[in-house]
Amino acid sequence: MTTTRVSGSSVLTGSPSSTTPPVGFIDAAARSVPRFGGFSATLIRIELLRVVRNRRTMVLAILLPIVLFLLVGNGSYGHLPYGRGTVAGMIMIGIALYGAIISTVGAGAAVSVERSAGWSRQLRLTPLSPMAYVLVKAMIGMFVGALSIIAVCVTGVIKGLDQPLDVTLAAAALAWLGSGLFAAFGLFMGYLLPTDNAMQFINMAVVMLAFLSGMFIPIDPASVLGHIARFAPMWGIHQLALVPFGTGGFGVGELINIVVWLAIFVGGAAWLMSRDTARV
Repeated sequence: MTTTRVSGSSVLTGSPSSTTPPVGFIDAAARSVPRFGGFSATLIRIELLRVVRNRRTMVLAILLPIVLFLLVGNGSYGHLPYGRGTVAGMIMIGIALYGAIISTVGAGAAVSVERSAGWSRQLRLTPLSPMAYVLVKAMIGMFVGALSIIAVCVTGVIKGLDQPLDVTLAAAALAWLGSGLFAAFGLFMGYLLPTDNAMQFINMAVVMLAFLSGMFIPIDPASVLGHIARFAPMWGIHQLALVPFGTGGFGVGELINIVVWLAIFVGGAAWLMSRDTARV
């Protein structure tokens, strides 16, 4: 490093290979990056409080499925046998799965609102990794989904559901696990659709897919509608949730349905997220 005097002033000059950083420069290697990409209990608590305080989300995830079950699951056919359980129990699990899906989809699709508010951009300027962000969204959706499933199943028991408890518990657990697939669907749609249209379109799509998959009203698998329903994103996880009933509706086709749609949703969400991140 040398000093050159030009017109009475001193100017520092040096070779391009100089390792002295400019004033205000922060070496990326010297920054403190949090463990696990920023995934922490504090972040989970903050996101959970945001969801729980959202009355619209809680109504859609918990109260609406209970009302649907009371309207649909108490028909005259409700006590008819269905494998090891009853038709009412099958409908209860379908509606509980619908409530859990609404929760996981809503948690993922919230990115559309956060993008418009600039929150996602601010997060990308922090050490928080996209994978940690997605994982937190999925966990929050799964937590609220569990509340939805518990609320519907408790309502069924109070209404005198006549089926073995182990069938109900096993089916509820499988429905909860299957609903996690739609956290990726929510992220995919949240990045794909404009903010002011995202939730309206997603809610309508979820209701239509739930009807098509027989989650509200049983569908004859041998019918034309039954053949079409096999390709719906919810068909596989719905049949998975009904395995404890022992009706034998889950097979290779349903497993392929789950794997293919999971790959589409996760791949699509990752691609759109990478495009959105590249704009920063």
